Amino acid sequence: MTLTRHETQKRMSRIVIHNQTVYLCGQVAADASAGITEQTQTMLDKVDGLLEQAGSDREHLLSATIYIKDMALFAQMNEVWDNWVPEGAAPARTCVEASMARKELLVEISIVAAVKEKA
Repeated sequence: MTLTRHETQKRMSRIVIHNQTVYLCGQVAADASAGITEQTQTMLDKVDGLLEQAGSDREHLLSATIYIKDMALFAQMNEVWDNWVPEGAAPARTCVEASMARKELLVEISIVAAVKEKA
């Protein structure tokens, strides 16, 4: 069994890798004052960076849990999501309306992915 943690703090690690599975802590927008489209895009940009750091990418997504402040924003968030997920690589996904840790945040995501196989 292999287990590694990256950027570990008192409450959480940003990345945990266990037996070739990558777990990312919840990711939010870079700018919480932006609208749902920009918040979703910058949140997914952060996911891209963490996946790369962990040896994975969008094509290796296993599951995504999306927390959205208001389901009225669902279609706008999905527009960004649909452009981000590679065709044929959609993960198992859940999206729920939830209270956010900060009132300005509109969306948060938690990701599980497989580590890319080495060539």
